[in-house]
Amino acid sequence: MGSTIDYPQLIERGCGLDVHKESVTATIKGTGIREETRTFGTFTCDLLELGTWLSDHQVTHVIYWKPVFGLF
Repeated sequence: MGSTIDYPQLIERGCGLDVHKESVTATIKGTGIREETRTFGTFTCDLLELGTWLSDHQVTHVIYWKPVFGLF
């Protein structure tokens, strides 16, 4: 098919979130950190743990997936 396109890295340290009813899966990636994926619960204490994990890795940007069913 087509060739691979290289895009410039605009965010030094980022996180992608996949949000579900009972869990949030987060992947961090960026300059100076090892790519890592962790899953957290959705209770306040779990989300605070997620926030601490992101802060500890100096993540500056978070992107989340909005489910398709939420668009209709």
